[in-house]
Amino acid sequence: MAVINQEITDQYAIYNADAMEVMPTLPENKIHLSIYSPPFGGLYHYSSSERDLSNCKDYTEFFEHYEYFVKEIYRLTMPGRMTCVHCMDVPSGNSGKDYLVDFPGDIIRLHEKFGFNYIARYSVWKEPLGVRNRTMAKNLAHKTIVDDSSRCSVASADYLLVFRKKGDNPVPIAHPTGLDSYAGSREIPKELLHYRNYTGKQTENRYSHWIWRQYASAFWDDVRIDRVLPYKEAREQEDEKHVHPLQLDVIERCLVLWSNPGEAVLTPFMGVGSEVYGAVLNGRKGVGIELKTSYYNQAVKNVSAAILPETNKQQELFA
Repeated sequence: MAVINQEITDQYAIYNADAMEVMPTLPENKIHLSIYSPPFGGLYHYSSSERDLSNCKDYTEFFEHYEYFVKEIYRLTMPGRMTCVHCMDVPSGNSGKDYLVDFPGDIIRLHEKFGFNYIARYSVWKEPLGVRNRTMAKNLAHKTIVDDSSRCSVASADYLLVFRKKGDNPVPIAHPTGLDSYAGSREIPKELLHYRNYTGKQTENRYSHWIWRQYASAFWDDVRIDRVLPYKEAREQEDEKHVHPLQLDVIERCLVLWSNPGEAVLTPFMGVGSEVYGAVLNGRKGVGIELKTSYYNQAVKNVSAAILPETNKQQELFA
């Protein structure tokens, strides 16, 4: 299978292809950051392609194939730099069973196997009623706690797992004026606003300190869950009903914390282009690969909106 389609500019390169055919063509140690959500068979099914990881027959086969991706990402990543994996605990694939599988834990062990160091886990809060309404999970229904609360469960958080490739980072990720913008739902205290873009002594930059406290928390309950790119037009009849792109707040935090402007950011499971859109919007160079053509076509529209004049971006993107 060759590349079906592609767009390459001075700001991004996106491919409609199998990531395991594109990634080996990229030079090693040149990716500064990668961000993605791995597909997982049994939870979501994104396409009917036999190349799609979500179509693996079981949990074991998924990890046999996923190993190739992690190994390749390690080769591509600059020493001392990060890869960020967005995931969650997942239901057991056994019919009739309602227990969870430690998917994040297995992802951690796989990355350690290939030389990544496990650096951080951030929990992204999800509102229980919203999860119940979206998934119709019986173990989140109020009726279950009335009838037998031993069958209740939890609105599982999303997790952002952060790994660092072994070696010394040759290009420091510097923030000379601290953190200049906040991607989240909270209101920044008005008395801190005059410290924005502060050029004085950074120990006095209370604006940046406030943002850092939000980002350094292991519990992200201020992510705007519905701040995502348009995706409904990309869905086809065979798609899982609950497909949902990665939140732009999560992507922006990764970009700001773990890459410099102008650096290369990879996503091997691009979907509708969220990570590439975020990279371009934040002055990075996005590299995205997507197997499914309808998702790729939506990504083309979404990413192109990131390079529109500032006044037209939001109107064009969400029209």
